[in-house]
Amino acid sequence: QVQLVESGGGLVQAGGSLRLSCVASGDLGNTFTINYLAWYRQAPGKQRELVARIGSGGTTNYADSVKGRFTISRHNGENTVYLQMNSLNPEDTGVYYCNTELQTQWGPLTNYWGQGTQVTVSS
Repeated sequence: QVQLVESGGGLVQAGGSLRLSCVASGDLGNTFTINYLAWYRQAPGKQRELVARIGSGGTTNYADSVKGRFTISRHNGENTVYLQMNSLNPEDTGVYYCNTELQTQWGPLTNYWGQGTQVTVSS
């Protein structure tokens, strides 16, 4: 069983910063592959949207709305992905979800989601 555990959400004033973390843990085995790690968010009444993604080779993609403000990074040795969020504004409010596509030593390539962490930006 694979789990994605997010942390780092909270309440922050506009212009502030937060750093989200997500750790992939569980029965990954000794040989596993992580294709990508990503962050999505869902604001109240809106669809879930991609915020940022980092591939196995380090290639990154960002939503236009966060370019220049957010930075995604990964620590391969710890199976961890981070999202540094700067210059936050109220439109960044939502539940942030960690997402990955990985293959454990014993199973097929599978998509996994974390439970989500709330980010609230006050004006």
